[in-house]
Amino acid sequence: MFARSSPEEVPMKTLKITVATLLALSWSVAHATNGYFSHGYGTKAKGRGGVSLSISDDTMAGANNPALFADLNDRIDAGFEAFVPRRGAERANGPFGQFNFNERSDRNLFIIPDFGVSKKLSKSLTLGLTVYGNGGLNTDYQEGDSTACATNLPSGRGNPLCGQGPAGVNLEQLVIAPTLAFRLNENHAFGFSPLFVYQRFYAEGLQLFGSFGYSSDADKLTNEGTSTSNGRGYRVGYFGTFGSLQVGAAYSPRVDMNKFDEYAGLFAGQGDFDIPTNHGVGFSWRPTSKLKVGADLTKVKFSEVPAVGNSSRTATPGCNCLGNDDGPGFGWRDVTTKKFGIEYQATQKLLLRAGYNKGDNPVTEENVTFNILAPGVVTKHYTVGATYRLSDAAEISGHYMRAPTVRVRGASALPVPGPVESIDMEQESMSVTVGFTY
Repeated sequence: MFARSSPEEVPMKTLKITVATLLALSWSVAHATNGYFSHGYGTKAKGRGGVSLSISDDTMAGANNPALFADLNDRIDAGFEAFVPRRGAERANGPFGQFNFNERSDRNLFIIPDFGVSKKLSKSLTLGLTVYGNGGLNTDYQEGDSTACATNLPSGRGNPLCGQGPAGVNLEQLVIAPTLAFRLNENHAFGFSPLFVYQRFYAEGLQLFGSFGYSSDADKLTNEGTSTSNGRGYRVGYFGTFGSLQVGAAYSPRVDMNKFDEYAGLFAGQGDFDIPTNHGVGFSWRPTSKLKVGADLTKVKFSEVPAVGNSSRTATPGCNCLGNDDGPGFGWRDVTTKKFGIEYQATQKLLLRAGYNKGDNPVTEENVTFNILAPGVVTKHYTVGATYRLSDAAEISGHYMRAPTVRVRGASALPVPGPVESIDMEQESMSVTVGFTY
C-alpha cells in the first residue's frame, strides 16, 4: 500500500492530492480555538497542544515555522480533522419576556483536510508546500417558530438578532504556503513562505442593524450571498540547535486582503477583513532518548484589524456605522497563547503525545451581542496523540482535543433596556494523517 513511487509518479500524485485538498478546504473550514486560529497546525502538533515552532517532524512547517523544512527530506503528509464546535447564546430579562431566547447553533461537524510536501534540493536547501485553513466566525441559528424578538416563544428559538429568517455568519480562509528553507550550518536554519490567501464570507438575518440605522450601507449588510477576497503575505522563521535544546521563532505580518464588496455595510472599511499579525517563539528539549518536552508562546494581534478588533459598543445610528472606515467590529482583544507538549517513544514503532494549550478569551462582556455571531471564547485545550510507524517509508498519526465550555455574559446592546445575554462554546476534534517519504 505504501510502496515507493518512481520519480515520474511522484509529481502527478502530489498534484492530484494538492488539487483535491484545495477543493475540499475551500468548501469546509471551521476553526475557533485560539481566536479563529487553530490550536495547532498538523496532526502531530495538535497532539502536543499545538507545540510546533521548534520540532521538525512533518510538512505543516509552512503554517508553523518555515525554517523547519530545512531538516525534512522528500516527504508528503495528507490528513483530515473532524472538528466539533458546540456554541450557543441566551438572552434573558427582556421587557415582558419579548426578547428572551435560548438558542444553539446548528451545523456542529466540520471535516477539515490539510496537506504538505517537501523536496530536498541540496544539502542546504529544501523546497516545501503547505496548504491549510483558518476560520471560526461561524454560526447558524435557525429561524425556529418565528423571530425571537416578536414574541416570547415557548421554545425560546428564533433569530437572536431580531432579523428575518435564520441568522448567522461564515468565514473561511484558505492559505497556500510554498516555502524555501536554507540551512546556514548544522546549528542554524532560516525559512521563508509567501502566503497566498483566499477567503470567503456570508452573513444572514442581520436586518435589524439596517432598520435602526446602524449600517452605512444597508443594501450591503446581510443576505448578500457568498463574497470572496484574495490577498498575499509572508511568514519567516528561524530554527536553531544548541546541544539537546532546539529553539524556533516565526513571524507573519498583517496580510492585506481585498474587500468583501458584498458586505461593505457590515465590516469596517467598506468590507475590509485583513489577516492579523501573528508571531511566536518556542523551544524543545530531549532530557532522555525516549522523552521530548516543548513549549511555544504565540500572539495574534486581532485588535489591529478594525473589522475584528474595533468595539461593537461604538456603534451609533447614522454616525459611527457598520462599514465606516473605522466602524464597529467584534471587539476582539489580542490573543496570547501558551502551549506545552510532551512526546514519549513507547516502542520502536509507537510515539505517544500529550499537550495543554491556554489562550486568552478575545471576547469581552461589552461585546457579547455582536459575538452571538462568533462566540470564539474557548481558552483551554487538552490534547493527546500518537504516531505509529507502518514501515520504513510510512506512518500514521492521530490526535484528540477537548476544549471545555467557556461562557461570557454581558448587558445586551439591543436598543431596549434590561436584557442580559450570554454566549458559550465547547469543542472537540479528532484528526488522522498519513505521512510517507518517497
